[in-house]
Amino acid sequence: MPIGLPATRWMLEIGARLLGTESDLVLKSRRVVPGRLLESGFAFTFPDWPEAARDLCQRWRAGRHSVAPSAT
Repeated sequence: MPIGLPATRWMLEIGARLLGTESDLVLKSRRVVPGRLLESGFAFTFPDWPEAARDLCQRWRAGRHSVAPSAT
């Protein structure tokens, strides 16, 4: 996001309630394994963070800001 406003915890709590989610998803970083997706056969285009980050950076530099995987 090019411009962002600082937010306190109480602001995040209000926003989370409006969206019907938990503020902890924003405030805490956790490693999560998507068990249901993997069990149902879902295959991630980039299963590891370094590969995903590299692809995102390449897209950004190339001016392609969409979330669809690249053809390379």
